[in-house]
Amino acid sequence: MLVACLRAVCLGLAITVFVLAVPLQWLLARFWPGARRHLPMLFHRAVCAAVGLRVRVTGTACVLRPQLVIANHVSWLDISAFGSCAPLSFLAKAEVGGWPVIGIFARLQGCVFVDRNRRRAIARVNAEITANLRAGNVLVLFAEGTTGDGNRLLRFCPPHFEAAIAASSAAQAAWLQPVAITYTRRGGLPFDRRTRPGIAWYGDMALLPHLWAILRSGPVDCELRYGPPLPVMPDSRRKALALSAQREIRACLAADRPAEDVA
Repeated sequence: MLVACLRAVCLGLAITVFVLAVPLQWLLARFWPGARRHLPMLFHRAVCAAVGLRVRVTGTACVLRPQLVIANHVSWLDISAFGSCAPLSFLAKAEVGGWPVIGIFARLQGCVFVDRNRRRAIARVNAEITANLRAGNVLVLFAEGTTGDGNRLLRFCPPHFEAAIAASSAAQAAWLQPVAITYTRRGGLPFDRRTRPGIAWYGDMALLPHLWAILRSGPVDCELRYGPPLPVMPDSRRKALALSAQREIRACLAADRPAEDVA
């Protein structure tokens, strides 16, 4: 209980820093666009420290641009795990854009919002992603379209892979960077198929009870494993790209789990 209270205090401090960071991020976005990418990293690192999330990166990140990061999705913790390691933005559900303070900061961070209930909006969202990629920004696409229970890798949704194809040209390929996120240990004990859903945030779970459970638990270790980047050309097909990225991420997940523990 004492650990949970201390972490709650730390999280409160991180939120305070976050609120203060919003106007600073606005100023950076307006007058110093290159620097605005790095302030969110500091916030995400503060969140990781507050909740006891320890992130380890394995593999080599692609440095080529345009680049779209493709990842599996387990929890709201994924955002800070990725955000603490590199200056990047995310494709986020439309509801996030309307959240107080958080929605403002997400916009200032360059997040692209998608309403998954409106298929007609896909073309507009893809055009926005393409513009970001061409500008040299790196976006994270959680290709399953939702969070899972941490054990299964859900089918990757192809529509937003079209944005990477549009960002490529005959003279310059775009790149997909597959990254698998795996939660490996809590309190020093390894996760298995039975305990891994305890760290996942999926279905209709409420955020605050899940956050409190994380604060009460021991430190959580997670691994970001970078797979080999996949080239994207104008004649690439989004379904084939989605399948290739899913195959690479499945292989990365297998590297961090026992052979019988990969689904």
